[in-house]
Amino acid sequence: MDTPTAAHGEGASPLQIDLARRILERIRDAGWAAGTRVSVPELARAFGVSRSPVSAALELLVQQGVLAPMPTRGLQVARDVSDLDAAALLPNSPMEDLYRRMMRERALGELPQEVSEAELIPRYGVSRGVIRKLLMRFAAEGLVQRLPGHGWRFADTLVDEDAYLESYEFRIAVECAALGSPRFKADPQQLLALRRAHERILEDRGRDTGGDEWFRVNAAFHEKLVAFSGNRFLTDAVRQQNNLRRMQESAAFHELPAERIEQSCKEHLAILDAVEAGEMEWAEALLRRHLREASDFRWKPEPPRQSALSR
Repeated sequence: MDTPTAAHGEGASPLQIDLARRILERIRDAGWAAGTRVSVPELARAFGVSRSPVSAALELLVQQGVLAPMPTRGLQVARDVSDLDAAALLPNSPMEDLYRRMMRERALGELPQEVSEAELIPRYGVSRGVIRKLLMRFAAEGLVQRLPGHGWRFADTLVDEDAYLESYEFRIAVECAALGSPRFKADPQQLLALRRAHERILEDRGRDTGGDEWFRVNAAFHEKLVAFSGNRFLTDAVRQQNNLRRMQESAAFHELPAERIEQSCKEHLAILDAVEAGEMEWAEALLRRHLREASDFRWKPEPPRQSALSR
């Protein structure tokens, strides 16, 4: 499809480009329709940064035609972004690449659970400011917490077999309870956005579907279904589980067989069919089976290697 032809954030900082890409992905995954108001304070809180870089990132999206000024004040979504290629519009910044590298190395055990900024600076060859921004991003996602002094501790991952199985038991309890909530109310536009995202993945069968793209679609599906329950605590719980899965699965997402992605897409679409038809008991049964089958399928990343920082 046609995309804006403006320069990809020419003159923008890596942080601004990174934020613009993440905001765009958030808009797409949440299924925000054209006309939806965009809140700078809410995005700043969500990404753990100040309002200034968020405002600059939003300006990049205005330049690309994704956002537009509102008639009074503020910004709004200017177009349907469900089929927009975020990678083509805003290529990864160096900071995004380093974020993914750190996540992968942590998932593989190459990066120890407790680290300090002083240790990470020479390891990655960047400034303390860059390291701190990355750690603050991990902290905003619930994946790391600051220790007394200059240390940071990454959250426990799901690599351990017991933790992995317990995570799925927890998700079955939470996600199925959300579908059974008497306040459950699905938004038709958001359901359509979820459906389109899955259909796009299926249409790409035979081509290389990026692991990041599939994870976003997958995570958005589970988070949005729970959000329809109107229960913020259930939604926060699923969002945290998605973050933990991102940490674990970043080590081997590219190894996921295309057949497995296709099967998961079809199972998700069947659940969406049941939700749209108002058959909530059937939707809950399909979701429970889907999660149980997913818990039986597990990636086998390379064995952890001893980190230079942990020797």
